[in-house]
Amino acid sequence: MTDAPLALPADHPYGPHHLPYGAIGVGDEVHLAVRIGDHALDLATAAARTPWAAELAEPTLNAFLELGPRAWAGLRSWLQERLGDEAGRAELGQHLHALDGLTLHLPFRVADYVDFYASEQHASNVGSIFRPDGDALTPNWKHLPIGYHGRSSTVVVSGTDIVRPTGQRKTPADPAPVFGPSIKLDIEAELGFVVGGSTPVGSRVSVDEAADHLFGIALFNDWSARDIQAWEYVPLGPFLGKSFASSIAAWITPMAALESARVDLPAQDPEPLPYLQGSDGSLFGLDLTMEVRLNGTVISRPPYATMYWSPTQMLAHMTVNGAALTSGDLFASGTTSGDDVAQRGSLLELTWNGSEPLTLEDGSTRTFLEDGDTVTITATAPGPDGTTLALGEVSGTIRPAG
Repeated sequence: MTDAPLALPADHPYGPHHLPYGAIGVGDEVHLAVRIGDHALDLATAAARTPWAAELAEPTLNAFLELGPRAWAGLRSWLQERLGDEAGRAELGQHLHALDGLTLHLPFRVADYVDFYASEQHASNVGSIFRPDGDALTPNWKHLPIGYHGRSSTVVVSGTDIVRPTGQRKTPADPAPVFGPSIKLDIEAELGFVVGGSTPVGSRVSVDEAADHLFGIALFNDWSARDIQAWEYVPLGPFLGKSFASSIAAWITPMAALESARVDLPAQDPEPLPYLQGSDGSLFGLDLTMEVRLNGTVISRPPYATMYWSPTQMLAHMTVNGAALTSGDLFASGTTSGDDVAQRGSLLELTWNGSEPLTLEDGSTRTFLEDGDTVTITATAPGPDGTTLALGEVSGTIRPAG
């Protein structure tokens, strides 16, 4: 193959400045890959003579994640050098697969999964819905990144159908709970962070050390059964209303590609406790603009730049009690929402718990998801020298309860 598929314009959203990681079906095997333009570069074959060959021959990224930031930077430099000249592109061109028709797999084995609640706008909206006569934010919200421990085995790759969950639900007007399919199935437009570099139980990772464990990001949809969640969450928080499925994009954008997307956090007041503070540059937000489509209709454009807590603070808080990290750990930001109605990242907020239905382009209305609905989340971010990155989409279609 010639170098033509790899000779991309400098502003291509999947050019050499991006290089997201994924996993592709090659015959009966799964190979790690990097997306370049409209092709996937097979790392199992292209990188067979590199120092990371053994790790990249695995069907998931976990072994490579364990190698840490020097190896991550080394592979990225090796790829960019070859993509920068004709001979290198011709060499890599022998290991390309056109994306059209490829099967994409979950590119890492999810070791553990934590979901945070890091958007002040989202938390305020939810508080206003459920506590209209009280404070929108709980007293602890601005003192620590609130989160819950989720179910790693039900994180699925984009394109996987989502079966409507069943469980108990009870409204305040019901005399007793009932059992059946959720009737308030929702989305949550989030950003997932993939972790590399294991740590022992009893240790902790500081805010300043956290970046060495942040490998990359991927769009994330934390499907939520609001009626099941509302009945079960007191006093211990989310359980069956969340654990049935969470969808993650098939392509992981490395943190190294996001230097131009870094922005300052909103002012944190009151000042966080010392373990959540960091040196210059260790606290940051990301200038991502998401787009949420329901059956093709854009229903929201949540801005990640408004997020209150930095991913480094989330990771530091996650380990401050001595909890270990494992390569392949995943934590998500929680729903991304902005100040405007059109920037709310869940149907709970967009329809104000069903009281203000949305109208789609086909004339139908929604309060929560119906069977057959497809939700797709996309996002863009600034790249180097005025370029743009397009994150891999996360999509799922609702199927009837079994």
